[in-house]
Order: sequence, then structure tokens, then C-alpha cells
Amino acid sequence: MTVRTRFAPSPTGYMHIGNLRTALFAYLAARRYGGKFILRIEDTDQERNVPESLAAIYSGLALAGLEYDEGPDKDGGYGPYTQSKRLSIYQAHAEQLLVTGAAFRCFCKKEATNLEDSEPGEPADADGAAEPSRRDPCRLLTNGEIETKINAGEPFVIRQRIPDSGSTTFEDRVYGTITIDNVQLDDQVLLKSDGFPTYNFANVVDDHLMGITHVMRGQEYLSSTPKYNLLYEAFGWPIPIYVHLPLIVKLDGSKLSKRLGDPSFEDLVMMGYLPEAIVNYIALLGWSPGDDQELFSLAELTQVFSIDRINKASAIFSLEKLTWINGEHIRALSIDEFHTLAEKYYPDELVKYNTFKISELMQVRTEKLTDIPQMVDFFTAVPEYDVDMYQHDKSKCTPEISLEVLKAVTPILNELSDWDNDSLYGALQLFAKAHGYKIGTVMWPIRTALSGVPATPGGATALAEILGKAETLARIDAGIKKLEHVLN
Repeated sequence: MTVRTRFAPSPTGYMHIGNLRTALFAYLAARRYGGKFILRIEDTDQERNVPESLAAIYSGLALAGLEYDEGPDKDGGYGPYTQSKRLSIYQAHAEQLLVTGAAFRCFCKKEATNLEDSEPGEPADADGAAEPSRRDPCRLLTNGEIETKINAGEPFVIRQRIPDSGSTTFEDRVYGTITIDNVQLDDQVLLKSDGFPTYNFANVVDDHLMGITHVMRGQEYLSSTPKYNLLYEAFGWPIPIYVHLPLIVKLDGSKLSKRLGDPSFEDLVMMGYLPEAIVNYIALLGWSPGDDQELFSLAELTQVFSIDRINKASAIFSLEKLTWINGEHIRALSIDEFHTLAEKYYPDELVKYNTFKISELMQVRTEKLTDIPQMVDFFTAVPEYDVDMYQHDKSKCTPEISLEVLKAVTPILNELSDWDNDSLYGALQLFAKAHGYKIGTVMWPIRTALSGVPATPGGATALAEILGKAETLARIDAGIKKLEHVLN
């Protein structure tokens, strides 16, 4: 059996974290087992479709590195891969169910029934709990009554005829054997009055006709799966392998929600996270490799991913953990790769300095790319700062000692001919030894005068090399004057 998985988003919004994980796991399963990964656009909910969202789906997959084998722009012989272009297929299959009695026409107004009528792309019950038994009265219409209503031009939907008794059992690779009494299932709408299918119908038809072997989706769809299985049985089709994925929740146990400010995939990238780091972290939400390894490239994930290691328990999304993983991915980049990324975040004023050397300092200290502007801002101008910053107990430094040091090193630096990190450090080390200072006692006031901030991406001599001789001496002179003004 050739494994065929699919990612079937609706173009109704952003690529949220749950979408990305579903796409990722489907992609990894296909790659791990030598199969095909299919992109299908489920756009049957015409009222909710957002034109920009379609572009976001393509850009999101490309950004994550999830290349699909078949899709709307890659026909693999199972197209069309966009549901709005498959209406005649759904209509033909709905008619087939009407003939066999597995479906019926419903002429009721929606408000006249208490039946579940999910919007396309949504599970029947997002909470996972089954609704009480309800059966549509149109199930009992005779052929003559149906013909009369059709001739009168009454609109109708086509509903699935759920058995009144018995139960439906299915196997899920994550949650095991699940049985639901049929009395708990509603006569769901399959085809709406406008001829468009609901998600609950179209996904079954498409998954079969496209040869999908493994259906991967969120665990909120578990309660709807028995209805899907009844459709498979009505058509006489084999049932695919189900892989329902655990919920992704916040630290407080609540679900992630864009409306409540939780970030989407695109938001995270804009927040300074590398796409490959996000993919790495998302892979760990509900799956584990079986050992302590946490850092993976996408290529490595394709080698170690296993459906059998997907967990049942809800996965907790933590920005703190993502930030750590992102920092590790940044440090794994080559300096050229990091510099290319970092340059986009440098203020224009930094062009007068050697930004490559700045990047060399920044790489080991950067957790998110968006941290960079604030971390390098002091290169453009020293901010206002209090002389208390010259107090540093670990370096045995006080404002008074700092003033002494800055005055003493000025002529040494002024006479230095080779202005590079090694030469600067060597000269200051000799000065410290000759005057009985610890090296930190010398470096702390210089670094403070050069930056005016409590933490910098490099030490005093590294900053001095980048700033250059004239700017370094000018900033030290300004530091001396600030200290003299306060201390004298």
C-alpha cells in the first residue's frame, strides 16, 4: 500500500498552529513511509472564504518547507484538488445515496428542526460530546410526497439517514477503539440546497476518490467519525486509517485562539522566530522521538517520525520553550546565514560600521530576530544612562574607580596604532596588571561608556573595534564628563 496523506485547509483565515501541525504530521507520515502528500483546498463554505487566505495557505506551506506532491497546481491524476470545482462529483454521489436509502431529501426550514447542521470545515461537535438523538421528520415522507414538494419548487437539502439503533465502532491509531451509539448521531446535511456539499460529506468522498490511506486531523473530529464511517459503508468503500491528533492548549489549559490574541504561524515568523524552529517545536506538540532529543531539522524529522509515537494527552504550547528552540536554531546557522537574516533588522545608521562583525557578536546572544534592533541600538547613539551603571560588585567597580580607569586608559588607547580586538585587549590587560586592577575592573567602565546599557552583545574591546578609534575615544570622554559632573 502506498501511503497517501492530505492537508485539507479551508481558505477562511490564517494558518493557525493546529493547521500547521496537521500539515506537518501528514507531510512527515508521507515522507517517512515513502508515500505522497496531497494538498486539497476545501472551499465549499462560500460565505466564509477569504481570497487572501488561499495565498496564505500556499505561502505558509512554502515557508514551513512542506512541499506537496499533488495539489491544485500539481495534478497527480486525482483532481480537481479544489472542492468548489468538484460539485458534480458530490451531487452524483449524493444521488447514489438517495437511491440506496442511505440519504433522504429534507424540506424543513433549518429553524424548524433541532438537528445538527455544521458549517463546512467544522466538526459536528467541537467539544467532543455527542448531541442528544434527533431525527428529521422528512425521513418519513413517501415518494409521492417528495415528488409533490419537488414539483412545487420547495428547496431541500440532502441528509444522511443514520440508523435508529445499533452502534458504530472504529479504530484510531492514537485513541484506540471507539464505539458510539447511533442514537447519539444526527441526520447530518450532506448536500445543501445550493448544491454545495458540507465538509462532513465532501471530505469522505474526496478522501476515497483521492486514495487517501491515512486521515490525520484534530481529535475534535472523533465524535463525527462514526458518521463518516457510515458513509463509507453505504458506498461500500474501505475505511481509511484514522490518526486523530491531541489538542494544543495554553499553559492554563485553554485552547489556542487567534481571537484571544494567540499567534498564528505567520505571526510567529513576524515575531522573529525562524520557520524551521517553529516547525521543530510544532513537531513536539503531541509527538516525541522516544529519547531526549529536542532539536531537529525537517529532514531529520522525516527520518524519525512515527505515527505510533503520537500522544493522547493535550499538548501545551509554550512561547518560552519555542524561544529556547529558536535560539538553538539561530546558533546552528552559519555566520553568513545569520548575517543575511540579521541585516534586515539593523537600523540604517549601522551602515557606517562593519555589520558582519556585529553579527558575529549577535549570533550567540540572539533568541529572536526581533530582539536585534534593541540590542544594537546603542551602536547608533549612546542612550541616556545613570552613573549608577558604573557600579558593578562582581568587577569590584564603582563610579569613582570607573572615573580613574577611564582617565588612565584614554592616552593608552589614543596612542594605540593597531585597532583590533586582540590589540585592544592586550593593551588593556597590560594596563590592568601594571596598576593592580582585575581585568573586569578595567573593562566594565569602558563597556559602560561605549554602550550606556547594562548588557551588550560583546565585551568592551569587541565594541571598541567596531566603533572605531575616534568614536570610542569620544564616548569614553563623554563618560568621563558624566562621571565628573556627578562626583565633583
